[in-house]
Amino acid sequence: MGETVLIDRIAARGDGVTGDGRHVAGAVPGDRLRDDGIIIPGPNRAEPMCRHFGKCGGCQLQHVAEPALAGFVRDRVIGGLEGQDVPFGEILPALLSAPHSRRRAALTALRTGRQVAIGFNAAQSNQIVDMRMCPLLAPELFALVAPVRELLAMIAQPRRPVKVKLQLLDQGVELILEGVKAEGLDAAMALQDFAGAHSLARFAVDQGDGLEILWQPDPPTVRFGDIAVEVPPFAFLQPTAAGQAALVDAVARAIGDASTVADLFAGVGTFALSVQAGRKVYAAEGARDAIAALAGAANRARALVTTEHRDLFRRPLVPTELNRFGAIILDPPRAGAEEQVKQLAASAAAVIAYVSCNPASFARDAKILVEGGYTLDWVQPVGQFRWSTHVELAARFAR
Repeated sequence: MGETVLIDRIAARGDGVTGDGRHVAGAVPGDRLRDDGIIIPGPNRAEPMCRHFGKCGGCQLQHVAEPALAGFVRDRVIGGLEGQDVPFGEILPALLSAPHSRRRAALTALRTGRQVAIGFNAAQSNQIVDMRMCPLLAPELFALVAPVRELLAMIAQPRRPVKVKLQLLDQGVELILEGVKAEGLDAAMALQDFAGAHSLARFAVDQGDGLEILWQPDPPTVRFGDIAVEVPPFAFLQPTAAGQAALVDAVARAIGDASTVADLFAGVGTFALSVQAGRKVYAAEGARDAIAALAGAANRARALVTTEHRDLFRRPLVPTELNRFGAIILDPPRAGAEEQVKQLAASAAAVIAYVSCNPASFARDAKILVEGGYTLDWVQPVGQFRWSTHVELAARFAR
């Protein structure tokens, strides 16, 4: 059999990596690689749960056992920080969302003749993997895949991709179809009947002229703490309820008993509304519909939350503004918040709770904060996108 080499980690894109830096597709820490390229399975492998694994691009790591999967999520955070030479305190064990818990998904559908394929794209391809099972999606979402397939067989234009967006809200599932043509009274009635038959919370269609809400019996809401927010169509939410709870808990621990808090990139209020009890909170967000939803919810609840529609990339809060708050919550998009972080590094803010969905941009921003005098106390890695290479985290910086 010859010599073998140990696979000792998983790279950022999901390949196994040997100690001498060779990348091996499909390998897991603990496997051994033979000279002829054959992988000898080790103790950290799992039997993939899905028949589509290996083709569907929704999951890259279903063959990785739970402890090694959690280790990968944690190691992504450590690797990013070490790559930027950022000193850090404790990296906590990763928290993974369970199977069948994804409450938000954007699928693609394509009609060919009377047949409709609907699902995630194949890995590194535009080909659609026709979804017949999915251990990722919440049951309420997956239950709509087959009915939507039948609906699109009637209304989708041949060989024109349709974007299918699904999200679980308090009242049920929100469904948005982009790229269909529902022309005529019969088509309109069919869509209304579909929404009623499946008890949708909201049904909207974009036929090329903007989103049109066809069905919405009650204002669709999502609850943060005790406050319900009337969310705009396909508003950004954390992908799992457990992942949201983990991040909210980490943020609450990070900011402690600070009586005044700024929530930057606040979205529809995931953190601002979850931690507002007993505090004064300022929330800033660049998306107008999101901040309007947050403001409306705060006003109805008479919470001490003030809001501002503000593009924090173009107009970040400056030190004189930041110094008014006892703690800062920062939850930027994947690109991070370099300009805002530079202002934070020059401020006197005592505590920063940084929530990130990209270990690389987080590490870059962390370096700026540490060079500005902050200490990175701890990081809580979170694996909401189970079996994927996508990693989230919450961290505490303090002066």
